[in-house]
Amino acid sequence: MLAALSPLALADLAPGIQLLVPVLLLGVVALLIVDARMTAPPDRLVIRRMVADRLSLGAENAVVLTLQNRGPRPLALRLRDEHPVEFRASETVLAGAAPPGEELRLRYTLTPPRRGDYRFGRAVVRYRSALGLFDRQHAYPLEREVRVYPNLLDLRRYELQVRRGLEQEAGTRVARRFGAGTELERLREYVPDDELRRINWKATARRGVAISNEYETERSQNVVVLLDAGRLMRAVADGLTKLDHALNAGLLLTYAAGRRGDRVSLLAYADQVKAFLPPRRGRRAFLSILETLYRLEPELTESDHARAFSYLHGRGLRRSLLVLFTDLSDPEPSRALVAYLARAARQHLVALVTVADPSVTTPATRAPRDAQELYEKVVAQRLLGERRQVLAMLGGRGVITLDLPADKLSAQVVATYLELKARGRI
Repeated sequence: MLAALSPLALADLAPGIQLLVPVLLLGVVALLIVDARMTAPPDRLVIRRMVADRLSLGAENAVVLTLQNRGPRPLALRLRDEHPVEFRASETVLAGAAPPGEELRLRYTLTPPRRGDYRFGRAVVRYRSALGLFDRQHAYPLEREVRVYPNLLDLRRYELQVRRGLEQEAGTRVARRFGAGTELERLREYVPDDELRRINWKATARRGVAISNEYETERSQNVVVLLDAGRLMRAVADGLTKLDHALNAGLLLTYAAGRRGDRVSLLAYADQVKAFLPPRRGRRAFLSILETLYRLEPELTESDHARAFSYLHGRGLRRSLLVLFTDLSDPEPSRALVAYLARAARQHLVALVTVADPSVTTPATRAPRDAQELYEKVVAQRLLGERRQVLAMLGGRGVITLDLPADKLSAQVVATYLELKARGRI
């Protein structure tokens, strides 16, 4: 178009040449019309977005956009997907070339920072015309709702590992283990190593020889996940709140326990008991826990551990594995928590799980460069020392303690459960 206007600059040197301007402009318009007719209209491009209805918190969730070019010519295009603005995307603008009659797949990932309901918007595509004279842009309506849950991708990875393990062990027999269970398997004659409490006195009186009970270790036990949703769990570690890290680990634990045939239960609390699901087995139990965790949010109140343990005691549960996800604060409240856990450990197998705080562990191990960093290091080391004292105190009273960084929390919690299961402690 600028070239079509160039005769105006030469009008003084060549009078009458400006009459060519309308002709050249008409030529440009005609060329644009031809280019527009050659360029595929937006309806010749079909777009689909593939994304899960349930996204995983704090994980990279894949989003795939499939573009089918139904036109006669290839399209060089760029695409911007209107994902929820709160999510962190691996790419903002996607680019590619769609051959005629074929599909182009564009992929990126989204990392949600919080649980809740979110909405995808349109997919906006811009592609070059056939002759390259202009770009055509069109927005395709692909609106849809999605939900962000605790990390479900960890469940899929765990399931894959289990399936691989089952394939490796195919054809092996599952041996029954005899130990300190409560399911009576058989009667046999007493041997010197048997405990006195195993002697069946009625059978001994009938037969005239000492008879012992032999028990089969029970396969189905109670696994109770206790979630502290109070003020301390609002602290952020590695981009998520400590409660969110606890939810991810607790969900994976209940999934693993359900696969092993154990009954799973959930108790969430802050200053009040917020949710309780009694021990159950099966897919329904897991889905109930999943929906409860989806709605659970940390509160600004102090956690009432006494109320939570009193509530749990009132449910009359038999011996269970209690896994408490919480955080340790000042020494005095922590000592009160020690008392509640030690009391619960008389009947149950108790594990305390805490998320290590990078804002404390990093200054404690960093070489100070000035007086301010030296002060931060001394304070951080004192806090870590008090934390270790509380954990050692719990360990001495029979409580299993796990103080882990956020990126190792889920895997280590499940590994501890599997170890306890293999050793017959639950």
